[in-house]
Amino acid sequence: FYYNERLMLVEKTDLTQNELSYRLGLKQQQYARYEKGINIMPVTYLYNICIVLNISADYILGLSDEMNIRSNNQRTLIH
Repeated sequence: FYYNERLMLVEKTDLTQNELSYRLGLKQQQYARYEKGINIMPVTYLYNICIVLNISADYILGLSDEMNIRSNNQRTLIH
């Protein structure tokens, strides 16, 4: 089980791949390569995905089967 499988599940949110990559400060093609498992995603992008989508890193990493929506604390994206 790889994190890219969970990234594909994340697409079931209201954001398109283009919108998510824009919010993360990435090109859509770069995000797609992470999602397909071609490239390994840096941890700062994982953090930002969790902030943007309001989900747990444990879910993306496969440590939990629940998305565990966290409290709506204001957090800043890392750029």
